[in-house]
Amino acid sequence: MSTPTKKRLTTSAMIASFADPGQPTSSAPFGHALAALAEQDQRIVGLTADLGKYTDMHVFAEAHPDRFFQMGMAEQLLFGAAAGMAEVGLVPFASTYSVFAARRAYDFLCLDIAEPNLNVNIIGGLPGLTTGYGPSHQATEDIAIFRGMPNLTIVDPCDSVDIEQAVPQLAAADGPTYLRLLRGKVPTVLDEYDYEFRLGKASVLRGGNDVVFVSSGLMTMRALQAAQDLAEHGVDVSVVHSPTIKPFDAETVLRETRGDRLVVTLENHTVVGGLFETLAAEMAKVGEQQRVVPIALPDRFLDAGALPTLHERYGLARGSIVSKVLAELA
Repeated sequence: MSTPTKKRLTTSAMIASFADPGQPTSSAPFGHALAALAEQDQRIVGLTADLGKYTDMHVFAEAHPDRFFQMGMAEQLLFGAAAGMAEVGLVPFASTYSVFAARRAYDFLCLDIAEPNLNVNIIGGLPGLTTGYGPSHQATEDIAIFRGMPNLTIVDPCDSVDIEQAVPQLAAADGPTYLRLLRGKVPTVLDEYDYEFRLGKASVLRGGNDVVFVSSGLMTMRALQAAQDLAEHGVDVSVVHSPTIKPFDAETVLRETRGDRLVVTLENHTVVGGLFETLAAEMAKVGEQQRVVPIALPDRFLDAGALPTLHERYGLARGSIVSKVLAELA
């Protein structure tokens, strides 16, 4: 008699995906990675603020119900409870939407978690423009809010590979972390580039003589796509992926940006306070004076609508990147 195969849990059908048609994806990579890690480490616990199925935490909840805590719609309580668990030696992963973590529960994260440097891992759904629900749900400024918080590590993963490899490293890291979660059907991109996620490190995914893309998050996927398109125009593009925004791997990135190539940053975040300003500050520190062109969200509240339409409108789409670079080189 054959043993029935356990069905891999997926995510809610209500969650929009930014994956291209026909692109390989992995369903709920964060939830599955956390559940797998918990099999090996009994200290791992999961908490959420009434958003289990919408942050892929429901996968962990089903696999480890005795280590899952539903805190209800109370983000400050979520972080306070996670801090208490970390104080007694557990390793909490606490999930909510990025807007609620950054805007609503900032003080609890700062004073309960970051100031005592506790190993609490904040999982923030809907970072940047990954939802069409408008300003109440679009965390376009979360990195800007969190970059000034001492002790907090900020990770902006590109795809399912980044997320799956990041989870155990976040658990092992000293101090608190904030992961900009890509949820639902997440593209699988970096497996084609001999890539390995290393917390705090950037990676050169491809070399190029004309343009240097420095990117994070889902914009690394778009950077790689745009680099392929630009090659058809005779433009040779290097792509540097920086999944850790803080601490920033200035050594690797600045080694690639030196010279006379056009430097372009690509991020799923407002142009204020994110990757663009991080890189510009590091270049200023060492006296690099070349211009950096930002591809980022504008410094304003964004519209609601369908994700493909919004990515076109705000310049995050593949074709928009190609057009901007060609205009800069003209």
